[in-house]
Amino acid sequence: MKRTESERAIDLAYKAVARRDLTVAELRAGLERKHVSPEAIDDAVEELEATGFLDDARYANQFAEDKRELEQWGRERIARDLRRRGIAPHLIDAAVSTHSRDSELRTASLLLEQRYPTAPRDDRERDRAWQMLVRRGYAPEIAYDAIRAYERAERERRRAA
Repeated sequence: MKRTESERAIDLAYKAVARRDLTVAELRAGLERKHVSPEAIDDAVEELEATGFLDDARYANQFAEDKRELEQWGRERIARDLRRRGIAPHLIDAAVSTHSRDSELRTASLLLEQRYPTAPRDDRERDRAWQMLVRRGYAPEIAYDAIRAYERAERERRRAA
């Protein structure tokens, strides 16, 4: 019995999402690399979305939470990576807006404490710490505020000791 192109596409799609979660754009690109016709790709995407195996909103939320908690990424880096993965802008906004500015500031401060056992002592060290936070995806003003808060907390610890 000969399989149709759509059946082949659906089979390939299920195998792909069994290996790891994918976005719609990633699945489409993977199926295109396997020379699947556009109509068959549409059928596969429709099938996987209907069964819940493909959900860009869920993917974006889970990705944002994982990167925020495990990798300590900031909002901007998470959004940039989700855009690269083909997530729609409104889904990105929803995923990254779940944390407040205070929460983002706390995470940035924790990252500073992990990376720098003592607060930066001069402008050069302060700039290096700021650049590290910005590379991690924190907004420049949050990075600045986190460094200042870390320096204040260390001064207070020294005074209390």
